[in-house]
Parts: sequence; C-alpha cells; structure tokens
Amino acid sequence: MFDFLEGYDLLGAFWVTVQLAVYSALGSLIWGTLLAGMKVSPVPLMRGFATAYVNVVRNIPLTVIIVFSSLGLNQTLTISLGADVIEDINFRLAVLALVAYTAAFVCEALRSGINTVPVGQAEAARALGLSFTQVLRLIILPQAFRAVVNPLSNVLIALTKNTTIASAIGVVEASYLMKDMIEAEAQLILIALVFAFGFVVLTLPTGLILGWVSKKVAVKR
Repeated sequence: MFDFLEGYDLLGAFWVTVQLAVYSALGSLIWGTLLAGMKVSPVPLMRGFATAYVNVVRNIPLTVIIVFSSLGLNQTLTISLGADVIEDINFRLAVLALVAYTAAFVCEALRSGINTVPVGQAEAARALGLSFTQVLRLIILPQAFRAVVNPLSNVLIALTKNTTIASAIGVVEASYLMKDMIEAEAQLILIALVFAFGFVVLTLPTGLILGWVSKKVAVKR
C-alpha cells in the first residue's frame, strides 16, 4: 500500500523540517524577547523601532520575506551566512527569515504577558535602586513567560507549519519532498495523508506538552 514511499527520504525531509523549526524557534525567542523589552523600554527610539518592526513584519507575507532572503540577501548582496554549499545557504537564509517573521508574534505574546505583571512590582524594584534592565530580567520577564506559555505554544505550532514555505527557495524539507512525490506518483490522497500525519506527529505533542507546562507554571493571582 505504501510502496510509493520507496526511494524517497521521507524521514530525512521531516528531519530538515524539525531542524528548521528548532533553530527558528530558538532565534525567534531570543529576538522576540529583545523586541518585547524594547517595546516597554523608557527610551522612545527603542519603543518606536520595536513597534514599527512588529507592525511592518506582521503584515508582510512570510513567502515574501523568505524569497527576499534568497534573492535580496544572497543573490544581490551575496550574503551566505558563512556557508559554501547552496543547500546550506538556503537553509540558513530560511531560518533567518523565519526568525525575523516569527519574532514579531513572540514579541506580542510576551508584551501581553508583561502587561499581566502588577505595575507595583516594577515600581518597588525601581525604588530599591534596580535598573530597567534588572527589573525586566529579574522580575518582569520570569512572570511574563509563565503567563504566556499557551500563546507561545501556538506561535511554535504555527512556526512548524510555516517551515513548509522554505521550499520556495529550495530547502528540501517535507513540503518540498511532497511536491516532488505528487509530480512523480499517482497516489495523491495517500501522499497527502502521509505528510498530514507527519505534521500532526510534530505539532500535536508540542501543544499537549506545553499546555501541561502552562498549567504547572501559571502565576496565581
């Protein structure tokens, strides 16, 4: 029944998808946290930059960002991110584009978590002589992260599905292989079911685990 899978590196394609998701998630979390910090910063220039970045990036299709990373950064500006092989260059550019896009949503999720922290805590910390960075790092962000585990899990699930767009610049992940198989094989429905099941296996446990974590670390108000 599944003879059509022979000759195709299905596990390899999904492994590339997992790598794209993991690297992009880590980068998005770091960049999104920095953006959230800038958005609540007392410095107007930083607030303006973060606000403009989030509003602009969220309204640009991810496909445009990924294609620009290839055509604009690599082919026009010859930026290769330290890679020599075209496959590695495309992979790294795809990660960069996914980070740039997803960080905007991470920032908004974290900002909503920051808003749940009572203002009095930050005022008390500043009265004790802590700087803005110390208040954010030691008091605000730990509570904000605990409050937004569920929203961040939704962002992570969306990111995993968004990795399929990396095929637009030749990254051989799951959707790229699916397209090749559909063009070469007649088992259209079975191919679609196999890849749909693969993405369910990747995303469903993530949602369940992070949902459980959210209940465990929720801040009691």
